[in-house]
Amino acid sequence: MTKARLLRLSVVLVSIFMILLIIVYWDNVGTAHFYLHTSFSRPRSPGAITAGEDWEALPDVDEFFAKLLSSSLKQNSTVPRKAEQLLVQGSNKPVLSNLEENVRGYDWSTHKDRNSLDQEKLQVERQRTLREFCANSSFTFPTKERSFDDIPNYELNHLIVDDRHGVIYCYVPKVACTNWKRVMIVLSESLLDQGVPYRNPLDIPREHVHNTSTHLTFNKFWRRYGKFSRHLMKIKLKKYTKFLFVRDPFVRLISAFRSKFELENEDFYRRFAIPMLKLYSNHTNLPTSVSEAFGAGLKVSFSDFIQYLLDPRTEKMAPFNEHWRQVYRLCHPCQIDYDFIGKLETLDEDAAYLLQLLKVDRLLRFPPSYRNRTASSWEDNWFAKIPLAWRQQLYKLYEADFVLFGYPKPENLLKD
Repeated sequence: MTKARLLRLSVVLVSIFMILLIIVYWDNVGTAHFYLHTSFSRPRSPGAITAGEDWEALPDVDEFFAKLLSSSLKQNSTVPRKAEQLLVQGSNKPVLSNLEENVRGYDWSTHKDRNSLDQEKLQVERQRTLREFCANSSFTFPTKERSFDDIPNYELNHLIVDDRHGVIYCYVPKVACTNWKRVMIVLSESLLDQGVPYRNPLDIPREHVHNTSTHLTFNKFWRRYGKFSRHLMKIKLKKYTKFLFVRDPFVRLISAFRSKFELENEDFYRRFAIPMLKLYSNHTNLPTSVSEAFGAGLKVSFSDFIQYLLDPRTEKMAPFNEHWRQVYRLCHPCQIDYDFIGKLETLDEDAAYLLQLLKVDRLLRFPPSYRNRTASSWEDNWFAKIPLAWRQQLYKLYEADFVLFGYPKPENLLKD
């Protein structure tokens, strides 16, 4: 009996060891490496990212994997000195190979004349607002009460992981996400140019930035780690620095409309513009290409777009497209304790401060902001022809984003 028990125990231990070897191997040959050892951990107080903090209590399985994997992969947690020097030497001007970015242009001024913000206090306030409303039982919105385990994998596709530096970024379309994705590519070295990782974010072609195969996201964990995926997600969420950037919800909608329906976009024309024109503008026999439609003066109006968002049939057919889906549905801020909340309205200051906190400001700088950024002062003009009842319904649809991230209620748009 004793020999049989020893044999069974040996088989179990060998099996566990082989599983760990497979996990490590998968990561080593993947586009992003599983380096649990990192130079910082969760902050002790909001707004301040500290180093050397012990991990909080984890479930037994999580703690088991955390210790074994982190101890075996410590050596890969830092960027070599030579590589760091190469990153600093990256070019200072972008290679503008994309028409859209040529049209937008970049603002390369340093903005030294701006009043400096007390970033630490700002982060404390933003995180406090978020936590208070997440904990407020009288403030409700869909999905608020569910746990992280209740979030399906396909809803975790906006959480990009950089295991080299211990960073998780939840990207929100129309909130400088193209350039933040570029930063994540540089940090994780997940994309090569002639065999060498990109060093300057603006050198990365736009078409590669939004290619889903370029980034390691949480929703890919299931394919890679199987039943261990949720355990590993929780370890990273506790250990890594998590950040997102947001903007005024109504201004984000205006920006999405301008980008996807005022410019010729074949995909969005076929998937969204044609149904909108048929449903809300009573058009029939529409052209099959966006260039023909624009040539005939057939464009979706902002009113059509708002009707589409408010139409209950829209969500029944498919979830909102990511460009106008609410931030709370993209990034799950009541289920994930974000260490840093940036805003597009203070992008330059927030980005510089975040890169310092991540200790990567010597490696790169955040690409300069666009000169022609959609301004919040435009809201009155854009919503002038939208009926008051629609504006009020639209606010209710995006109220959680306004409240959670501290944006004031647009009273001037919601009253006669």
